[in-house]
Amino acid sequence: MTDTSTSATTAVSEAVVRLESATATSTPCPPVRDLLGATDMDLAYQVQRELAEHRIRGGARVVGRKIGLTSEAVQKQLGVDSPDFGILFDDMRRTGDEAIDTDTLLQPKIEAEIAFVLSEDLDGEDFSRERIRAAIEYATAALEIVDSRIDGWDITIVDTIADNGSSALFLLGDERLGLDDFDPVAATMTMSINGNTVSQGTGAACLGDPLVAVAWLAHTAASQGQPLLAGQIILSGALGPMAPVAAGDHVTADIAPFGRITATFEKGSAA
Repeated sequence: MTDTSTSATTAVSEAVVRLESATATSTPCPPVRDLLGATDMDLAYQVQRELAEHRIRGGARVVGRKIGLTSEAVQKQLGVDSPDFGILFDDMRRTGDEAIDTDTLLQPKIEAEIAFVLSEDLDGEDFSRERIRAAIEYATAALEIVDSRIDGWDITIVDTIADNGSSALFLLGDERLGLDDFDPVAATMTMSINGNTVSQGTGAACLGDPLVAVAWLAHTAASQGQPLLAGQIILSGALGPMAPVAAGDHVTADIAPFGRITATFEKGSAA
């Protein structure tokens, strides 16, 4: 038992070092599943938590979670039957008024989704639809820039969980709506890059209902001893396929009923 525990601890530590090195050197790394095992999601979440603790000790502040793998097609591709999640930090947030520096990213892609902001904690054991709805203060449009530290996006479920859900940056829209003002399932999305449509979808693409995704996250986070808290942002999952982005790209997503949200990418634009 001791040997097994020691081996797992070593594997987690080596995966943490590999992923942190990829970030520090701006050089994608090999997959970490060779260290953690192809299906051990518990170890992968341990890696994610250690990476998060390192960021928090460095001054970053947790502001929410992101839900990934909400598309049935992507789940089948990775051989899983449930979503995953990553942690959102305050230094990941951007606005549409500033260009996103592609030098700070490795192999970015972008997706459009609905974000929810909580008005109360989601702990305990009640994660019914009624409680989830009651805990949401408002919803808004969102763009998420995902970015794998794994070379060539050669990922399994273990790789993406360990890599904080392949997260990078996010932007939130200006229009805020309560759940009495719109139906998340009926939301529609069209995303364009440089005027060319690259993704389309609806709220139904997100586990059939974005609120189902939030309920899954609330239950999972609470079971891991890290419940969702009032004020946190929840990126509920893509409403359509993600698309690669590069320097010079201008992204526009029209998410009804929230309106338009945009992002611009430039090389070396950071102050």
